[in-house]
Amino acid sequence: MSRKLAIVGYGKMGRMVEQFAAEYGFTIHSKIDAGDNLASAKGADVAIEFSTPDAVLANIETLAALGVPTVTGTTGWLQHLDRVRATVAKHDAALIWSANFSVGVNVLLRAAHEVARLLANDTDYEAWAWEIHHSAKKDAPSGTLLALVREMQAAGYTGKIDQSSSRAGKIAGTHEIGFDSAADTITLRHTARSREGFARGALRAAQMIQNKKGVFEFKDLFGVTS
Repeated sequence: MSRKLAIVGYGKMGRMVEQFAAEYGFTIHSKIDAGDNLASAKGADVAIEFSTPDAVLANIETLAALGVPTVTGTTGWLQHLDRVRATVAKHDAALIWSANFSVGVNVLLRAAHEVARLLANDTDYEAWAWEIHHSAKKDAPSGTLLALVREMQAAGYTGKIDQSSSRAGKIAGTHEIGFDSAADTITLRHTARSREGFARGALRAAQMIQNKKGVFEFKDLFGVTS
């Protein structure tokens, strides 16, 4: 039986989520864009939220109060994670979040963790993390790059990780980490060809959220340990 999906943020990502929703067992309950009343999400089985850093916090809190389990791919709000956890707990709600819902990026997180663990105490190597996105992307560095750096540090890597970002053209997103020594270079890179992978990953998360309570990061559902 189809489950009812509210799309919060009806931009490029929201439209792509709508395009693939039926493949994942969802019918569209409501489509809510900036300035629309979030109350129309009430009654949905799940919401997928792709908005903006200045709107996401209020959206998450309102959806929790409405009792709508939520998947958010918006970045730029993690400084409020404790507040979000408290709100979700208060309403006995559910949230799955990620800086990047691409399955490939979540595999990259696992790979970054493992390589950083192996080189954690090797002073011959120095590390970097770099990303490039389209020129309209509002945050830099990207949430995904910051997640990669956190994963490396959680693995025990204590050396400096040089971070940089580029913004140009229509690039969907490339993320790279690397380690360089006098003898060799190790590079891990993920390149998104389109936003399709992000939409499909968010829909997979929307399937996973059923019967869950609390706040979850998408990478943890793939068994990535940090």
